[in-house]
Amino acid sequence: MRKIIHIDMDAFYASVEQRDDPSLRGRPVVVAWRGARSVVCAASYEARRYGVRSAMPAARAERLCPQAVFVPPDFARYKAVSRQVRGIFLEHTDLVQPLSLDEAYLDVTEPKQPSPSATATAQAIRAQIRERTGLTASAGVAPNKFLAKIASDWNKPDGLFVIRPGQVEAFLHPLPVAKVPGVGKVMQGKLAQLGVETVGQLRALSLEELQLRFGSFGAALYRRARGIDERPVEPDRPAKSVSTEDTFERDLPLDELEPHVRRMAERAWEAATRKDGRTGRTVVLKLKTAQFRIHTRSLTPDSPPASREDLCAIALSLLGRVDLPPATRYRLVGVGLSNFLDAEAVALQPELFPAQPTAS
Repeated sequence: MRKIIHIDMDAFYASVEQRDDPSLRGRPVVVAWRGARSVVCAASYEARRYGVRSAMPAARAERLCPQAVFVPPDFARYKAVSRQVRGIFLEHTDLVQPLSLDEAYLDVTEPKQPSPSATATAQAIRAQIRERTGLTASAGVAPNKFLAKIASDWNKPDGLFVIRPGQVEAFLHPLPVAKVPGVGKVMQGKLAQLGVETVGQLRALSLEELQLRFGSFGAALYRRARGIDERPVEPDRPAKSVSTEDTFERDLPLDELEPHVRRMAERAWEAATRKDGRTGRTVVLKLKTAQFRIHTRSLTPDSPPASREDLCAIALSLLGRVDLPPATRYRLVGVGLSNFLDAEAVALQPELFPAQPTAS
């Protein structure tokens, strides 16, 4: 039986801003650039009372809360605090799986420091975070990752909730399916058509029926309804991809995108070079039209891009493969690298893909 903790920092970006600028404390803070194309990166709890949420257009946030204080994001500062918090985690266990800058799973089945229980370990971690960073974190403790993630949201902010093994069924039965990670509004609607609004009602459906209707996600729903999640905590899981993107101040035609593609390629290369010697083989170009339709082009060359210039050249070649009507306008461009390989595997590429003999 595993002992899993899910730690989620409270309104992380906004809380860092309020910590570092006392004039912002107690005020509705929105971490975002102002502008019609900007989106909210984070909102303080004071701003959330007005309905402001992450990923919301900044213009809408300003309408909902005219008195909000807009603060441009400072990701370098947030990453520094995140590393400090992760250091606290590693004092208690090596099994730490970061999900983002502000949340992570910890397996404390066998903690580094003597502890009477996983609950006590979670309490100690939260206290250390408060003492060393001046920030608060919420925690969920449960026998698996799925339940721990639900639990961490139960008593937010600055809360702790524990689901013990013997409590799992009673806890899940009345739980709204909307609380199950991965069940968004569309899936809620589909389940409602089946008369399913709670996990207890979901549990009445057979595995066969759920798979028939929802495929592999149906099988996941079947397991979640029974509190089953056998996924281990995976520390330092290698990133599958790196990408950067930018939204323009105004919609642009295709022939004006080249400098923006170059800029995104340079940023993507900079991010990729921090991947511990791993190299991305596949280059991806992402475009979003003025109608919010997303189009991607990708290429896996024989040899992975070996420099910033290589990546720029490939990304620009992908731009030349866009075949939408000339009148199309674009609001966003992104460049990414995926299909990462270790340096040793890259060195073996000639052996993996030997040259083919040519006809004389």
